[in-house]
Amino acid sequence: MDRKIRVVVAKPGLDGHDRGAKVIARAFRDAGMEVIYTGLRQTPEQIVATAIQEDADAIGISILSGAHEYCFKAIIDLLKEKHAEDIIVFGGGVIPETDYPTLLSFGAGAIFGPGTPTTETIEWLEKAVAEKRAKEA
Repeated sequence: MDRKIRVVVAKPGLDGHDRGAKVIARAFRDAGMEVIYTGLRQTPEQIVATAIQEDADAIGISILSGAHEYCFKAIIDLLKEKHAEDIIVFGGGVIPETDYPTLLSFGAGAIFGPGTPTTETIEWLEKAVAEKRAKEA
């Protein structure tokens, strides 16, 4: 790839636990990616604005609060509204597997549950960004 992958790691909503987000952010950075961590309690609007401003390839949503359907849909809808739907959205955290199909139907690229090896997430993101960039070329 010509430039490093730029990924925003986001913690939407009232969720105050960010250990998982920090672990995955560090893993992405150690894999050579540029990581922008939004910090806690971000709104979908703040997350999308950060991703656009930082020219991100992807947004990784870490969520434990149970508001995953609202947050994913709001972020994906805002990206479309801002003509930035080329930004890949994926996520993880404590999300029931039965809700994965709904999040994927909104436009999420992948959902990674608790215990997913960071290497699996890194490999998926590298492939997804390579495919995105190939389409843009």
